[in-house]
Amino acid sequence: MANSAFPRIASIVFNLKVSQLHPDQSQSRFQLQNNNNNITITSTSTSRRREFLKGAATTSLALLCLLQPLSTTPPSAAAKEVEVGSYLTPSPSDPSFVLFKASPTDTPALRAGNVQPYQFILPPTWKQTRVANILSGNYCQPKCAEPWIEVKFEDEKQGKVQVVASPLIRLTNKPNATIQDIGTPEKLIASLGPFVTGNTYDPDELLDTSVEILGDQTYYKYVLETPFALTGSHNLAKATAKGNTVVLFVASANDKQWPTSQKILKAMIDSFQV
Repeated sequence: MANSAFPRIASIVFNLKVSQLHPDQSQSRFQLQNNNNNITITSTSTSRRREFLKGAATTSLALLCLLQPLSTTPPSAAAKEVEVGSYLTPSPSDPSFVLFKASPTDTPALRAGNVQPYQFILPPTWKQTRVANILSGNYCQPKCAEPWIEVKFEDEKQGKVQVVASPLIRLTNKPNATIQDIGTPEKLIASLGPFVTGNTYDPDELLDTSVEILGDQTYYKYVLETPFALTGSHNLAKATAKGNTVVLFVASANDKQWPTSQKILKAMIDSFQV
């Protein structure tokens, strides 16, 4: 069926019209009508009229389903584009922030068990944004060869954050390796730096590194000044390894946002846990 016959698919309403159904006739005609466009199905035998009657409604429903525009946004990329304070609870450690705890309902990687649940705080005025399907890992679970973006949040005045997950095998052949097994903070950021900046990574952009231990989990923390980064000219990052995945939390801001938001972004980075 040519697209020109239905220029506005969303507005199509099919009406099933059955005509010439007298028993003594040798033909039955069924019409699916859409404004001036008719689809006519003709039966050449009286015995098949009943079959057409039973199937005509199903046929029109099937055509409707086929003509519906396919969603370009998979469930995994869906986001609540409202302020997170409207649905997340205040952080127990600081009520001026809200707490985001990722669960299996949030991303395909969490559902597949490739990423362990993580959490972090963020201001209640921030909004969750959509992750493009090609970046979300939705297409490659449960075995992704390249890093993918788990979730993204942003505020136009303060900056943005995102969680990036990388298959452990991309960084080391040792199963269930710790982040120390992978190497030094400098070695790890050399591999994952482009996923912090959104394009390229130059070692000269790394201003500071530190190591943080929370329970039995070790984290590498980074401060970067990245004038050519797509994510922003200022980036903070925190990484750890758990299971078969390295998880990287990135907070970014441009030069205009950074003076007033750097303390907020640092608090968010400090709060990140897997």
